[in-house]
Amino acid sequence: MLRNKIYYQLKPFIPRALRAAVRRRIALRLEARVQDVWPIMPGSEQTPPGWQGWPDGKKFALVLTHDVESPVGLRRCRRLAQLESELGFRSCFNFIPAGHYAVPPELREELTSQGFEIGVHDLHHDGRLYRTWRGFLGKAKRINEYLADWNAEGFRSGFMLHKLDWLHQLAIRYDMSTFDTDPFEPQPEGRHTIFPFFIARPQANYQTNGNGDGYLELPYTLPQDSTLFLLLRHETSEVWMRKLDWIARHGGMALLDTHPDYMAFQGASDPSVEYPVERYREFLHYVQDKYSKTCWQALPREVTSYVLDMRNTQLRSETASIDLNGWQPQPSAIIPDLQRSPGAQGVAAKKDRRLHGKKVAVLLFSNYPADPRPRRAAEALTREGAIVDLLCMQQNERERRHENVNGVNVSRLPFRRYRGGKLAYIGQYSAFILISFVYLTIRSLRKRYDFIHVHNMPDVLVFSALVPKLLGAKVVLDLHDPMPELMEAIFNLSPQSVNVRVLKQMEKWSIGFADRVVTVSRTFKDLFSARSCPAEKIAVVLNSPDERIFRFRPCRPFRRDENDGSKPFVILYHGSLLRRNGFDLAVDALERLRNAVPVARLVVCGSRTAFFDEVMASAQARGLDKFIEYRGACRLERIVEAIASCDVGVIPNHKNIFTELNTPTRIFECLALGKPVIAPRARGIQDYFGDDDLIYFNLGDSEDLADKLEFVVRHPRDVAEIVERGQQVYQNHTWTGEKANLLNCFTDLV
Repeated sequence: MLRNKIYYQLKPFIPRALRAAVRRRIALRLEARVQDVWPIMPGSEQTPPGWQGWPDGKKFALVLTHDVESPVGLRRCRRLAQLESELGFRSCFNFIPAGHYAVPPELREELTSQGFEIGVHDLHHDGRLYRTWRGFLGKAKRINEYLADWNAEGFRSGFMLHKLDWLHQLAIRYDMSTFDTDPFEPQPEGRHTIFPFFIARPQANYQTNGNGDGYLELPYTLPQDSTLFLLLRHETSEVWMRKLDWIARHGGMALLDTHPDYMAFQGASDPSVEYPVERYREFLHYVQDKYSKTCWQALPREVTSYVLDMRNTQLRSETASIDLNGWQPQPSAIIPDLQRSPGAQGVAAKKDRRLHGKKVAVLLFSNYPADPRPRRAAEALTREGAIVDLLCMQQNERERRHENVNGVNVSRLPFRRYRGGKLAYIGQYSAFILISFVYLTIRSLRKRYDFIHVHNMPDVLVFSALVPKLLGAKVVLDLHDPMPELMEAIFNLSPQSVNVRVLKQMEKWSIGFADRVVTVSRTFKDLFSARSCPAEKIAVVLNSPDERIFRFRPCRPFRRDENDGSKPFVILYHGSLLRRNGFDLAVDALERLRNAVPVARLVVCGSRTAFFDEVMASAQARGLDKFIEYRGACRLERIVEAIASCDVGVIPNHKNIFTELNTPTRIFECLALGKPVIAPRARGIQDYFGDDDLIYFNLGDSEDLADKLEFVVRHPRDVAEIVERGQQVYQNHTWTGEKANLLNCFTDLV
């Protein structure tokens, strides 16, 4: 990012003490704001598909690494190696090849002879490795020379800067330039996994340097010593131990990056530049005492060999692909002039490879990856070997304008989506359509897309694909919502009003322009086909939750002692806090329910809106606010936690034309995790669920909602049976099956 480029250009001229003071001040303020994602990122413990565990039945892996950044650190390497040897550990020392010190060959030989590993740490360690593609190619050639000379297999960039698709120019088997979560880094986006994952070689016809079809990425998953002890000034190793325990429970990889430069081996230490080596020794003793029999203490090259062997075995068996983090990165938009080639992907070969190497542009008047349906669709295409470029909106200044997210090349426009009157919608839509048209026109002349995937709203965004369509691209229109009915609900319009009739005509034109139409439910398909096109043109891809995130859990009946006031009855509302979705009805039901169930509490997850503030003001006036916990907008992984810890989910919709037709994804999310959900009796839901498959309430009726909540409390066994029947419906519509329907929409157009 530009900020980093400027900083590393000026860094040599800024006094070290000043840099340290500013960084520490920023870090201390940040620490208070990131406690929900650091040092533990909820959801990063999810086991990757195809994962078979660690060798010899070990519970988890521990990998110790050291970055040597100065002559001081170089002088301390032998003492650090001796400390680890005495306790029975081995580690990897990463040296800077062309930095401020020269690495004596005898030191490398001495370390390797004792069972330690040597890795390459950047080239100059000046923050400029990735400034330009041309410059990187020259540096990559020199790095490869050092890799060969040192007989090294792994690499780590300076300052944890990374462009993973560029690293295919290095002759490496593994890289360690990423992390699961670390908001204190200059490039703070984490990979949100405590497991290794494979970086497939891009679909590009350019020279790579010996890493075959890709390399393994080993993210560090324990905070760096410099962050803990120098920036944040922690005085114990408690954070390391706490997170190690968490990683051990979930069977992940605990990878630690420490620096001998900052370890004080004797005497007093200056806390701004050093910390007592006893903190590292204390951590190693903790591992030794608690996990000596269950921990696989391995070198990075050993982990790499084990995981790649696991992957290759599965590739040969053709029974499962080892998508080690659920995604395969594709070439970033920053690499210029990449052309397709039939190179290997990091996934198992499939019988139908018609999307392999195809170029797909995605238009989204929303945020990515926060919007789950476009995220699932885009990642499904990348895993089929497609190259996906996505244009969306920038949610806030912290989001990067251009980045590769789980294999999808994302470009964000710097304006926000806001809700207002009809003119506000028209203004926002018009601006986005115009920019999308220009974006697609320019890029399609240079890149020649095979597909354009357009997500409504608005429907007419599809016409931004005019030039690509004229050049031969196939257009897929994904209709999340019917705009006429939604605008009826939002603005209380008559079905016969001019605005609604115009929207219906625009819908018809948009569907006619598209080569294929996708929508989210049978109800919507019937609606669109009745007024706009033949039913055969429309495919249904239900908004099922991603099984990698919403892992199936069987329902377990709960028993509640009504006299035990220490255990609350937790009701969960998660989703958009808009009037039509009925947050006010949930609060009204809570008030009524508390007369019968005093321990009832309401947990709310969703982006704050004016309507939310209005309802909370009403709740405060009634003394209900202290029984409502607002958690704000939450990532999917935190939604999983919220559902898992609740007693029941609610979908308290108001009654209108849109909610009569809609099929909320939240129903399937609760059922996937074995939780009961109270849903409105509406056509869009009853198209899928029978009368006995859900707990229904009368749409828009808060009193009936309160009665059904009390039913959940009083009849746990009956509720469990209803959940089990609902789960059977869910299992007939998992994302695996729905994803196949989506991919068929594209392959049928090839």
